[in-house]
Amino acid sequence: MSEHETPRPAQLPENAYRELKPGEKYVPILSAEKGVPEITKRSVLFGLAMIIIFSAAAGYIALKLGQGIETAIPISILAVGYSAIMARKSGLVENVNILAIGATSGIVVGGSVFVMPAIYILGLEGNFFRIFIAPFLGAVLGALFLIPFRRYFTTEMHGKLPFPEATATTEILVTGERGGSAAKVLLYALGIGIVLDYLALAFHTWSERFTTAAIPALDTLTNRLKAVFSMNTSAAVLGLGYIIGIRYASIIMSGSMLAFFVLIPLFGYLSPRYGGLSYNEIFFGAEGGAIPGVRNIGIGGIFAAGIISIIKMSPVIRQALRQMIGQLFTKHEGAVETSRLEKDMKMTTVVGLMLLLAVIIFGYFRFIVLAGEPGATALSLISTLLVYLIVFLFSAVSAWAIAMISVTPISGMTLTTLIIAAVSLSALGLKGQAGMLAILLIGGVVCTALSMSGSLVTQFKIGQWLGSTPRSIQWSNIIGSAVAAAVVTAIIMLFAHVYGYGAPSAEHPRPLAAPQATAMAAVIDAFLGGQGAPWPLYGLGAAIACIVTVLGISPLAFALGMYLPIELNSPILFGAIVAWLVQKSTKDGALSKARNDKGILLASGLIAGGALAGVFDALTKMLEEVAGGALPKLGLPAGVSNWFGFTVFFALAILLYLDAKRTKAE
Repeated sequence: MSEHETPRPAQLPENAYRELKPGEKYVPILSAEKGVPEITKRSVLFGLAMIIIFSAAAGYIALKLGQGIETAIPISILAVGYSAIMARKSGLVENVNILAIGATSGIVVGGSVFVMPAIYILGLEGNFFRIFIAPFLGAVLGALFLIPFRRYFTTEMHGKLPFPEATATTEILVTGERGGSAAKVLLYALGIGIVLDYLALAFHTWSERFTTAAIPALDTLTNRLKAVFSMNTSAAVLGLGYIIGIRYASIIMSGSMLAFFVLIPLFGYLSPRYGGLSYNEIFFGAEGGAIPGVRNIGIGGIFAAGIISIIKMSPVIRQALRQMIGQLFTKHEGAVETSRLEKDMKMTTVVGLMLLLAVIIFGYFRFIVLAGEPGATALSLISTLLVYLIVFLFSAVSAWAIAMISVTPISGMTLTTLIIAAVSLSALGLKGQAGMLAILLIGGVVCTALSMSGSLVTQFKIGQWLGSTPRSIQWSNIIGSAVAAAVVTAIIMLFAHVYGYGAPSAEHPRPLAAPQATAMAAVIDAFLGGQGAPWPLYGLGAAIACIVTVLGISPLAFALGMYLPIELNSPILFGAIVAWLVQKSTKDGALSKARNDKGILLASGLIAGGALAGVFDALTKMLEEVAGGALPKLGLPAGVSNWFGFTVFFALAILLYLDAKRTKAE
């Protein structure tokens, strides 16, 4: 085969998902140095079309319904489908580039729609530049901060982190390229995921959440002891658990067990303030934030886990800094050319862009946001330093969380950011609308940066498995972010004019809910109003993170368990147990691997199907609201619906196990 030919992909190498042996290297599907088309006219145009479509759709749904939708997996499926229709069978890394461009829609929606409408809710002046600049700069900053850690997450941690979303997306791309029996398995599982999750979401055929609170015999546990077990019955979450594996799933569930079966009952029993609340109110907080929730302990744990992660990664950070400094001040004349598979953006470019962004952010605060405020220069400098410090601390945490369970606690970390910014700036005398706007913009930059780092680490891993050039992924994300930010900003401003946000008014009697932005606005307003933050709960969470670290347990996984509702973590453990049973179903190593590979393919299909079901359900709700009617719901009694959902979920788990187990060794 000549170096200009594109290899015919067959399947991922045997060592794609396991830890490498000493001296062993991972060779991607497309390892050729030349002749591999990546950034093509097709990939750029298709990717830009995906940005426009999904930025508009995801932005509308999030603002109208308060519901985020998955964009990366649907875009991957559309890219594969387009390749099939056009009879293009050599577009693996082209499809990765489509994903890199198109996925910026979800990244920017997460950072912009969930924060920036608070400008209108707080009665601040909104214009295109003000709403556009924060998420765009945040997306670029998140990409730049993660680039030096790409090799660490993809190469050094190969096989040590499950990368669930990256696994599912990679299986979709590879199976779509390969076709045959593997494609049938993926489509079969995808169809099951779509049907089951859509029936539960749109038609309420059964409850999408099993809970012991719906069992009358357990009333004492529910209402007196506040001890409630619940489990999401989504096919997608079962598949997610299968890929995550037993190790991290059990740690995460341990954090949930502590929160829901120790802390919540303890708070309800010891404090009259919490005694009259439901278990759900004790977890999330009540009375508009006046009574802090147990979830804040998880936020404190996540923050401490971030600090611990930075300390543990200090050798990697030092290596990255040495690399930056070396490229800045050392000439490499005659050096051997780096492999295409290891080519990042030049560190001189990364550092230069970081400095340029720092100047832009400082100038934006100094001459626009804080112009005319006493001590504007010092306040602008501190605001810029806060942005860089928090993004530096939390970008690695966001990447770790996505690599671990495909869920990143952006809302908790953004809330922490708002509190840190409010404490710092209010201590320097900044108050009023200028203070609110400054804090909000810091939160917008950080939120989008964390959204970018979580998405980008997934793309880096997909690229490593398939054979993409990292530099192509990096530039595609940066350029795509500008387009996505412009589209989302236009949507936010259009809806502000047509519908309005926040409380009803004479001009806008039926405003959009924008629940995440409303929550951010409430935090800023309450904190500057003197309500303060639940520091004791944050401190308790930090202490717990330190304790589990000493015990050799992942503090981030445990803290995520305390932060995320138990209904999400329990089915993840269920799926992980199914994977463990499949792997232990035979002592033959080759047969065990074949069965587990089939299980991963099935789980990937369930995840993809669940993601598409979420999109279809959101569109259904949107059409129902526009039409002023609703689809007929099954409307089973609560107790029957509760057990029906559990039965469907359990039956699907058995099907997943049996289907994977009947696989023969290749």
